[in-house]
Amino acid sequence: MSGNGKKKPRVYSRQVIPRDQHTVSRSIISEQAKKVLNRLNNAGFEAYLVGGGVRDIMLGQKPKDFDIATDATPEEVHELFRNSRLIGRRFRIVHVLFGREVIEVTTFRGNASDPDDDQDDDRKTSEHGLLLRDNVYGNMEEDALRRDFTVNALYYCIKDFSVIDFANGIEDLRNRQLRLIGDPETRYREDPVRMLRAVRFAAKLDFEIEPATEAPILTLAPLLSHIPSARLFEEVLKLFSAGYGAASFERLTHYGLLEPLFPETARAIAAGEPDALIRQALDNTDRRIHQGKSVTPYFLYAAMLWPALQVEWRRRQDEGEPIQPALHGAIGKVIGRQVQATAIPKRFSGPMKEIWELQMRLPRRQGKRAFVTLEHPRFRAAYDFLLVREDAGEIEPGLGQWWTEFQEADDRGREKMLTELDSDGPRKRKRRRKPASNG
Repeated sequence: MSGNGKKKPRVYSRQVIPRDQHTVSRSIISEQAKKVLNRLNNAGFEAYLVGGGVRDIMLGQKPKDFDIATDATPEEVHELFRNSRLIGRRFRIVHVLFGREVIEVTTFRGNASDPDDDQDDDRKTSEHGLLLRDNVYGNMEEDALRRDFTVNALYYCIKDFSVIDFANGIEDLRNRQLRLIGDPETRYREDPVRMLRAVRFAAKLDFEIEPATEAPILTLAPLLSHIPSARLFEEVLKLFSAGYGAASFERLTHYGLLEPLFPETARAIAAGEPDALIRQALDNTDRRIHQGKSVTPYFLYAAMLWPALQVEWRRRQDEGEPIQPALHGAIGKVIGRQVQATAIPKRFSGPMKEIWELQMRLPRRQGKRAFVTLEHPRFRAAYDFLLVREDAGEIEPGLGQWWTEFQEADDRGREKMLTELDSDGPRKRKRRRKPASNG
């Protein structure tokens, strides 16, 4: 502690960890990433594997993506690789394309602080501290210290197989903690999305958020309202579509970050509306992802907004609206409010509405209704949503099992089930379900 009682800023220094003292192996790095590294090096440029790829290998995981940092300009990288394209306007990056694999190559970035620096007009902040432009090239050390978390500021050198650590990231990896580089409040104000990244990485890596990094989040969470809704939509997908959605939801709730992302849902839960369906849906989604199966954004959003929809639907019925018009009105209101926080592309909002509307049709099976419902293009997603509602304890089990058997039955079996339904009601059978498709 310093004399005035404030904690001294953390001192950063370059550390080079030789090959025999770390666990990064070239065998885990994709051949395409190695090609890019070697070609840049052979052309006389510095080039390093950086960020999550290095971090995940050191944690014994297999990275999904490989990013590269270099002192070559985007134009120089683009000239070296015919299979590349330039991305962005003010600060360009390069995507080198190898079929479906994309290697992202970024020029070292810096922090212009000299008022006479002719790059300084490329760095600008808002009145809230939000970084509006950050388009300054720099050297390797500057590039490391402008990254968000220490564990993401590790560089692997393919020339001598060393790992270079500028921010004590190796130490934080060993301690399994997430720490921001620099002053946490300043870094969050520069880009409030870093709070969501802290939650996402903590959930994915099963790390603790270091106390100083954690402390400002509750206070600064409202700053997310300054972030474009389209960007927040993408962040929501990252939070809930990586196989760690349930853990991310817990942390979002704990740190007050659910409200800026899903304001109506957060208010509904605070007022006593159950969140069991959200938790069940995220548990199911995490299992699907770890099994290599796909998930759909509209199913996730249908679950995340369900508590808000229930509150608005009940309110309209209490005011005398019939149940069906009340539902349609509630759907429009809830989605209209949500898109002010996070964008929802129409290709997702449409199917989401259909999932909700079908929850009223699924119990109505008499006559030809069951066949019509079964042919609906969104039936399977609505059926999965029904199963989630049952598993969450929101409704009594039984209807989901009936629809499971109806799908599996032949024409004669289906007619028999409908006859039983009209006469004595559905028979009670041992529950046996199809695996959920999540849309």
